Amino acid sequence: MTATSTMIQEISIAHSPDSDDAFMFYGLATNKVRVPNFKFTHKLQDIETLNHLAINEAFYDVTAISFAAYPYMQEKYTLMSCGGSVGDGYGPMIVSSRKFSLDEIKKVKLAVPGTLTTAFLTLKLFAPEIETVTVPFDKIIPAVLSGEFDAGLIIHEGQLTYAAEGLQKVLDLGQWWREQTGLPLPLGGNAIRRSLGAETMLTTTNALRDSIQHALDHRDEALEYAMQFARDLDTSLANRFVGMYVNDRTLDYGADGKDAIRKLLALGHERGIIPMKTEVDFIG
Repeated sequence: MTATSTMIQEISIAHSPDSDDAFMFYGLATNKVRVPNFKFTHKLQDIETLNHLAINEAFYDVTAISFAAYPYMQEKYTLMSCGGSVGDGYGPMIVSSRKFSLDEIKKVKLAVPGTLTTAFLTLKLFAPEIETVTVPFDKIIPAVLSGEFDAGLIIHEGQLTYAAEGLQKVLDLGQWWREQTGLPLPLGGNAIRRSLGAETMLTTTNALRDSIQHALDHRDEALEYAMQFARDLDTSLANRFVGMYVNDRTLDYGADGKDAIRKLLALGHERGIIPMKTEVDFIG
């Protein structure tokens, strides 16, 4: 190696194959956003798998996670201050093919998308006694329609398509959380491995923020890229879904957004859903 050679640092990034994640990573994934001496590689996996990988192996340098899973990985990862999905008065929904009161729904067996999801944590804050069965998130609506379950907890694009498929909303947990706390509901974020060191963590976080800003500034191109991950949404619905979860709060949570993350995890611990206390810190 010559004196003028420069080492290239490779950063592995994992996120879910969803249109909102694809939109925010558009700049980095297509090399529209570049960082000298850094190479970013991308892996797509479902969020529950990523939660478990981060907890058990700290497998990726940067990983999308559910905030409910963060307490279990806090020693290995810190949170990036950008890249989050926050429901501002909206979020995961309980849906059914028939009408239930809020008291009745607490006595129904519910299909849920995973016990490490923020949707599940919020559900258990709403109804600690509720009985649940884990079902892949994209199988929940079909399982409710077939009568296998009386109701299901839906995330991702299902929040926009459930009515067209013949289901009705029982409760929007993002709205319920807002009524309970006055805060937005933080659903998922991006975590970065502490072992990278402060300088690399900050450079990588800034790169992600630049990628999000690039997508917002070049919305049509970024949306076209994201459409390949839109799971049966037309362009109009995909644009609406992306707008729900990639916006100014994705660039920065804001003081109330950070308060909401701390509040959510503190309540989870106080109510016995999360076994450990969480020290929430951010990079960038």
